[in-house]
Amino acid sequence: MDILIKPIITEKATAQSEDQNVYAFEVARSANKVEIKKAVESFYGVNVESVRTAIVPAKFQTKYTKAGLVKGRKSAYKKALVKVAGGETIDLYGNI
Repeated sequence: MDILIKPIITEKATAQSEDQNVYAFEVARSANKVEIKKAVESFYGVNVESVRTAIVPAKFQTKYTKAGLVKGRKSAYKKALVKVAGGETIDLYGNI
């Protein structure tokens, strides 16, 4: 089972990583904090101080397109905010 699905790269997440050394990841819904900590430490080779988790609720979206009104839904997901030890960083753009 893959615990880490993908890193979350938004303006807010990037600002947190630069200022507070906190990185955001989308993780499996069944993963707990201990599993997330071990997965980040083994995959990125850093020391994790703390892990905070949140389940982001599903949202309904409406788009106005040439074809007319399109309604859709974004699915819910679990987000983990991982604080890395001082002096260490995670290179999220290295594999691109």
